[in-house]
Amino acid sequence: MEKVVCVTGASGYIASWLVKLLLQRGYTVKATVRNLRDSSKVAHLTALEGANERLRLYEANLLEEGSFDSVVDGCQGVFHTASPVFVSVSDPQTELIDPAVKGTINVLKSCTKATTIKRVVITSSIAAVMYNYDSLKQDFIVDETWFSDPIFCEEKKEWYALSKTLAEKETWKFAEENGLDLVTLHPGFTIGPPLQPSLNLSCAALLNLIKEGKQLMANGVYRYVDVRDVALAHILALENPCASGRYCLVGRVTYSFEALDILKLIFPSLSLPPTETVNRAAKLPFQVSRKRAESLGISFRPLEESLKDSVECFQHRNLITL
Repeated sequence: MEKVVCVTGASGYIASWLVKLLLQRGYTVKATVRNLRDSSKVAHLTALEGANERLRLYEANLLEEGSFDSVVDGCQGVFHTASPVFVSVSDPQTELIDPAVKGTINVLKSCTKATTIKRVVITSSIAAVMYNYDSLKQDFIVDETWFSDPIFCEEKKEWYALSKTLAEKETWKFAEENGLDLVTLHPGFTIGPPLQPSLNLSCAALLNLIKEGKQLMANGVYRYVDVRDVALAHILALENPCASGRYCLVGRVTYSFEALDILKLIFPSLSLPPTETVNRAAKLPFQVSRKRAESLGISFRPLEESLKDSVECFQHRNLITL
């Protein structure tokens, strides 16, 4: 029987790797993008091995109800990855919250009309897990029982976290009311070589850290995970009949200066910003549990490998010089 799945937002960072791995595993992929005429969004997908035979591209709009009906029809699984990612916005409701919440519900509504769908896998974020008052404490372990607090997110003006938190809340409510088999994945700060030509937020942030020492995280603590591990987790969440609920996807929590120390060892000739060698924090303020992710079958890549492959990709694109 032909294995057919849908991937929304297929031109994105995680989704592109997901499409690549699905094609490698023999799936037929029905992938959605916002604009089929934009070659920068589709050329890297059509160039993938197996794309000519088993990749079908569709144009779809998250905010248009019914836009995904024909795409999910005939699929056994749906991977919903499409959602905007911005750190700074002028209108959080329009730019982040509506596409995240309404867009997800529109995809799920389409899924309820397709009788073939066995499971829906949603790409959420660790931001929907750990933004709450408990995160202000020290020495805690984040796991899947944690939920971000919308009030806390609003107070801290963490609009992306708020969008993912509200989207997840509405997603689970809709799935339970409509009998959908749902799994949500919550990746951390995702790095690794991008397939798409433009740099997404996390890759651009890593590049800025390497080139200028600019911190995306205010406290300098990063929740790293490799994009290839995240993509594989999506497939395992679909294929594993025992998969259910939420999964945190964080391979390693570390300070930014530790990541730069690793890069200094791997690339001695790389010009890196100076880091403090004194008054460094003695230990990390928190950890993220890997137990459930590992039970799914994920073996997280070492941070050293992810950083090395990211830097070599930046070099190949002439963004840095070694």
